[in-house]
Amino acid sequence: MAGDEDISGAGARLTREDAAYVARLARIDLTDEELDLYAGQLAAVLEHAAQVAALATAGVEPPAHPLPLRNVLRDDEVRPSLDREEVLGQAPAVEDGRFSVPPILGEVP
Repeated sequence: MAGDEDISGAGARLTREDAAYVARLARIDLTDEELDLYAGQLAAVLEHAAQVAALATAGVEPPAHPLPLRNVLRDDEVRPSLDREEVLGQAPAVEDGRFSVPPILGEVP
């Protein structure tokens, strides 16, 4: 990052200056306490990424999704609905058997 040190490998130390450099790139103004906090958190994220990168994944097919998917929707079933006339009877304005609403643009009728 700010220096020539490779922080992607195991044991590399992310410095406070590196965290400040990342914050500057992201246009984030951080206090000294926040820089100390985020430098440690960013170092932990990079260490985890290095551990994942070190895994032997040759020949392993990537999954389509990390979690097994299942359809959580119910089957479509015809069932009784609200009475159209009753619902339209409670609407403030009706036109041609439908709800009548003011136009989005322009004056309200």
